[in-house]
Amino acid sequence: MNRVVITGMGVVAPNGVGLGAFTNAIKSGVSGITFHQNLEDANFSCCIGGIPQVSEEKKLEYLTPLQLRGFNSSGILYGCMAGMDAWKDAGFDINPESTLDYDSGCVFGTGTSGVEKFREAIYKLDAGEVKRLGSTVVLQTMASGISAYLGGILGLGNQVTTNSSACTTGTEALLMGYERIKRGQAKRMLVGSCSDDGAYIWGGFDAMRVMTYKHNDAPEEGSRPMSTSASGFVPGSGAGALVLESLESALERGATIYAEVLGGHINSGGQRNGGTLTAPNPEAVQRCILEALKNSGINANAIDTINGHLTATSKDSLEIENWVQALDRRGSDFPYINSLKSMVGHCLAAAGSIESVATVLQLKDQFVFPNLNCEDVHPGILELISDEKIPKQMIKKEITIAAKASFGFGDVNACIIFKKYN
Repeated sequence: MNRVVITGMGVVAPNGVGLGAFTNAIKSGVSGITFHQNLEDANFSCCIGGIPQVSEEKKLEYLTPLQLRGFNSSGILYGCMAGMDAWKDAGFDINPESTLDYDSGCVFGTGTSGVEKFREAIYKLDAGEVKRLGSTVVLQTMASGISAYLGGILGLGNQVTTNSSACTTGTEALLMGYERIKRGQAKRMLVGSCSDDGAYIWGGFDAMRVMTYKHNDAPEEGSRPMSTSASGFVPGSGAGALVLESLESALERGATIYAEVLGGHINSGGQRNGGTLTAPNPEAVQRCILEALKNSGINANAIDTINGHLTATSKDSLEIENWVQALDRRGSDFPYINSLKSMVGHCLAAAGSIESVATVLQLKDQFVFPNLNCEDVHPGILELISDEKIPKQMIKKEITIAAKASFGFGDVNACIIFKKYN
């Protein structure tokens, strides 16, 4: 069983495109949530969201003019950018003439792919213009489009696939890649996830009334995880990517090591015992956390900080209760806990990977990033843990072990444990 480490990362987030910009943003508590007129024009209740700022010039740093011709899939774009950045950050060149690498693979998830491209294709088909669809419509709209793009750009010869499990997608992708390296089936795996943005992705959530409608005039105040005044999540988009590698391989080539992946667990609540399509089964959540600890070979007291799922809905208090029960830690004994969603919104399928990048950065630079908009912490949460464990400003602190969890639609769960590499 190989030890698995992280040797490269890339991120395309609403509050920072690129690892440097993103690191500065999360340390400073910079929000990437803005007002979008097109949502108001479409009669959305929630007219704010997190969309990465990517210029046309920036796109050309990653994809050729030929690749970008007829390109209309924001999630795939974000995923390619994050994945290519992570690959280069790990010390590898990107060369279309490079030799096929059978030791390296990819698990890169998504929820839906190329919705805008699919809409464009539907209009052409309805007009009888099937011959004008273009040669890339299939690649841009198939679920595995993102892994297909990255597999070809990087010349990956090991497993190349796409996973999809709602908000748990990114964290699940990490654990899938981890298992492959741990068992000796690959030396390196590029893992991550991405999500499209805009009305055609977010409309269903607006119709469900799970997104906030109270902060259209103050977007940066809209995402309020763990807050008494939370009124629903703010939608976001983007991509996160990490290069996982066997410790032996990383040491062999003198790679920079961000952190070690100790282990984790994936399960489902089966929509039983209080779990539904949209609400987690508490027993399964707690079991997921406990099994992650067991698989990582640590006890609950070893966790220094938690990056929770925490979406700014009524389920935030339940999530904290599940952590308290699983860890058997409460009050001032509870680890620090934060939610990146306060800065970027809920990035849906991309959430787990973007938040994992943020979690690993904390271990690398020894800090805990702040929670925005939760000066009024929910009283149900304060009955369980101390207020100081929910930092409102960045804390510089020695941390060794961090937990990251995601709990997705369909009652699916994943928890991963990272450790500072010594």
